[in-house]
Amino acid sequence: MELTQILGWIGNGIYASMAGVALYGVFTVILLARRISQKRFKGPAAAEEFLDGIRDSMNSQNFEEAADLCDSPNYWAKAIPQLIMVGLANRQRPVTKIRKTMGEHFDREIQADLDYRMSWINTVVKTAPMLGLLGTVTGMIQAFGKIAGAAKGGTDPSALAGDISFALFTTAMGLIIAIPLVMGGAWINVRIGKLQDEVQQYLGVFLEDLEAAVAKTGRR
Repeated sequence: MELTQILGWIGNGIYASMAGVALYGVFTVILLARRISQKRFKGPAAAEEFLDGIRDSMNSQNFEEAADLCDSPNYWAKAIPQLIMVGLANRQRPVTKIRKTMGEHFDREIQADLDYRMSWINTVVKTAPMLGLLGTVTGMIQAFGKIAGAAKGGTDPSALAGDISFALFTTAMGLIIAIPLVMGGAWINVRIGKLQDEVQQYLGVFLEDLEAAVAKTGRR
């Protein structure tokens, strides 16, 4: 088997790999964006409406009703209702302990999943230019191989240009894939930050309401 044939197979594999990497990167960005949207409320008004319902149930000492509201189809996938269910289940503990427990639940069940998927975007960003560099090296090996064979019978300029074109094209494709995904990853990080801010803000409101409701029962 000749080296040129092996390099040709590698070149085809590079094209296929870059296409797969690009598709997976785009898929992961879209998936993460949708996942974060599911975890957040549509706006402050929706969040306030939900918290008002929780507050009313707790003020009437109906904690089971508050938990059922969190577990209803409209809210069960969102981060804040998930965390509030944890808080309600631990309502007899001190507020500092409840806050810590909810924070641990957020890190373990929500943040960890987002970080895991975000790591794949970062992997694609690093892999695409490396595949482009591999294509560059492969193309240049083929080009120099043809130049080296010039003494044996001459070199076809078009074949040489094709190898160099392949080398440059794969480099460009690696950057074309990586650059938008870098921007997409930054956009996802901003959305994750907004989710964290939203959780911190509204859980603070919930904990104040929970403390007041539990105080009415004479328990901590």
